[in-house]
Amino acid sequence: MMPTCWGGIDMADDATLRERLRHVYWIGGGSGAGKSTVAAAMADRYGLRLYETDEAMPDHARRTSAEEAPYLHEFMSMTMDERWLDRSPEVMFETFHWFRGEGFHLIVEDLLAMPREQGIVVEGFRLLPSLVAPLLADRSRAVWLLPSPEFRAYAVVKRAKATNRPGFLDQTSDPERAARNLAVRERHFVERLSKETRELGLRALTVDAAVDEDASIRCVSEHFGLS
Repeated sequence: MMPTCWGGIDMADDATLRERLRHVYWIGGGSGAGKSTVAAAMADRYGLRLYETDEAMPDHARRTSAEEAPYLHEFMSMTMDERWLDRSPEVMFETFHWFRGEGFHLIVEDLLAMPREQGIVVEGFRLLPSLVAPLLADRSRAVWLLPSPEFRAYAVVKRAKATNRPGFLDQTSDPERAARNLAVRERHFVERLSKETRELGLRALTVDAAVDEDASIRCVSEHFGLS
């Protein structure tokens, strides 16, 4: 069960939440699409506060109970092989806690706790269209970046080279198979995001080799009405 009230605000009152979050810009999407890069550039360029939901995940995991987030707590109890090798990509996708929206209310709580005088750009794959849509006073304040499978694979390799350290899949007994499983899971997720944004009338941008970082930043800035 999710909390129903925060700071005197009824978390089920969409109208109140829309007004309180009017100053927020939302960037969701698949892994490797450049969400963090685009959000950081926009925060710097337009004087926005940056909130990276990936960075908040450890804190949010601590702030949940097994009752509130059963899939998260089950995932936390698994070994790396159980997470990435012993289940099919389809099961991995269907049971992944953040894809199911567990802990999303904590993102909302964090945003409500921030000063309203400064605009906020929030980014991360946890920003599911079906959960963000009810919070939008202006639907042009949200966008989802959807990487092609080829671009995501390129981005993963590029990121690994940049960090020059082993990834979490290297902690499994078969990193190559784990990577294949993860790629299939991510493909399912991007397909879901594409379907949800289309059904909800929200903006989605496909990111592939033909779209560089500057183009993504420009497209998102124009969509938000900032440029």
